[in-house]
Amino acid sequence: MSEEIKVNEVTQSNFIHDFIDEDLKEGVYSKIQTRFPPEPNGYLHIGHAKAICIDFETAEKYGGKCNLRLDDTNPTKEDVEYVDAIKEDIEWLGFKWDNVYFASDYFDFIYECALKLIDKGLAYVDESTPDQIKEFRGTLTEPGIESPFRNRPIEETKDLFARMTAGEFDNGAMVLRAKIDMSSSNLNMRDPIIYRIMKAHHHRTGDKWCVYPMYDFAHPLSDAKEGVTHSLCSLEFENHRPLYNWFLEVLEIPEAPRQIEFARMNLNYTLTSKRKCLKLVNDGLVSGWDDPRMATICGMRRRGYPAEAIRAFVDKIGVSKAYSVIDYALLESCVRDYLNTNADRAMAVLRPLKVIIDNYPEDKTDVISVDINPNKPELGKKNVIFSREIYIEQDDFMLNPVGKYFRLCPEKEVRLKGAYYIKYASHEEDENGNITAVHCTYDPESFGGETPDGRKVKGTLHWVSANHCKDAEIRLYERLFNVPNPSDEEGVSSFADNLNPSSLTVLENCKIEADLAEAKTGDVFQFMRQGYFCVDPDSSDEKIVFNQTVALKDSFAKKG
Repeated sequence: MSEEIKVNEVTQSNFIHDFIDEDLKEGVYSKIQTRFPPEPNGYLHIGHAKAICIDFETAEKYGGKCNLRLDDTNPTKEDVEYVDAIKEDIEWLGFKWDNVYFASDYFDFIYECALKLIDKGLAYVDESTPDQIKEFRGTLTEPGIESPFRNRPIEETKDLFARMTAGEFDNGAMVLRAKIDMSSSNLNMRDPIIYRIMKAHHHRTGDKWCVYPMYDFAHPLSDAKEGVTHSLCSLEFENHRPLYNWFLEVLEIPEAPRQIEFARMNLNYTLTSKRKCLKLVNDGLVSGWDDPRMATICGMRRRGYPAEAIRAFVDKIGVSKAYSVIDYALLESCVRDYLNTNADRAMAVLRPLKVIIDNYPEDKTDVISVDINPNKPELGKKNVIFSREIYIEQDDFMLNPVGKYFRLCPEKEVRLKGAYYIKYASHEEDENGNITAVHCTYDPESFGGETPDGRKVKGTLHWVSANHCKDAEIRLYERLFNVPNPSDEEGVSSFADNLNPSSLTVLENCKIEADLAEAKTGDVFQFMRQGYFCVDPDSSDEKIVFNQTVALKDSFAKKG
């Protein structure tokens, strides 16, 4: 059973730096160089954010370099769109690579290494079918069976590999395999495929190649060619490390890099599989890779999650080898902590109910001065207009209150934030009995919440002036899935059955302070008593759209 890490149960560790300290002390390396090597076949997600932080911050700590290297060895799934998105996400998180490389930059070198393996008698062309290769591979308890092509002459293998490269054979007709050990207890060492025929146009090399290296072959050689000292990767590559080291050793690579694995990030109620995320997008279950409900970096950016909060989240969960599931509440806590300090304050009414203050003069207005951000007094104050007609939340009025209800009702006086005390007088209804407006009276001597008689009220409501506000669309979000780990579901279609039908609620005709209409895409505000909200790219001159970023209090865990 996996360990679930919650907000107050986090311990930090970094065994990676311990290994590097040891390597430097023993003189294995004189400098440190890392790399972040994503495949450009999709958008980066929160798990990638952990890897990015580890790769770049490790290089920064030791005064070394960290390169961005795009693993473009599978042209059928890769696209320039993803390359550009990856670069944007890394920069947004606050990191800057020393160089941008592609695995395709090293295709000639990798190909030469394949020829060296052939010359050493350590690689052969196998004409077995994919099903036969899979069958001959064996199992965890049974050794593999050698291919009938395993011992073909070196010259014959060289000739066939050259003809593969020239495009003489169809896709899948044959592959080049490393000759290692078919009886190894590690299945990755049982003559892995290192080149396959793939007649596909490459986004960088065009139609130059008909054969492409497999990841396990290209990765260690790209690291070595690039001068990487420490190849940091997630724990699923631990069983690949013997193969990584074998390639470097038999090819006599000097100053070979060291692979170190860490536990990947598993965040509950999210999906990070690129294949399944792509299905969500293609099936129209989300609006795109940057849908604010997605665990992609661009989705979190669109929702208003600050880069600083994501980095703080990664820092809190630490680096370890232990499998764990991270509670989403921890991520929200980091977002909330950052925005509480840094977000400007504003008032917005999501589900408006008009209040008419009968004894407030129709031609009168009051100017109320409020802090832009109480945590940053240097930002100063802003002016908010108060008038006879205002909007409050529908939930802030109840004609027949129940329980401990301290908001506006016939029996209770309430305070309007920064303005006056008001009391219920009457209300208006439509033909269906729905309340359309509430009439109140106000105490002219209660401005700012102080009264001559010193009376106090328990309820304080936020509001906006009806004649000094703008309409807005506000999108409210809950978690996308109803199960803690949708990745556990079988297949690529069943996880869709666990989608939360309430994950998105769109509210039209919300009322916001007039100045908010000038906010720019990505600006985040604390709406008093509501939460934190970010301006969405769908905003236009005609309509501004806000995404709910996170609630004021931790509500996520309580819904589990």
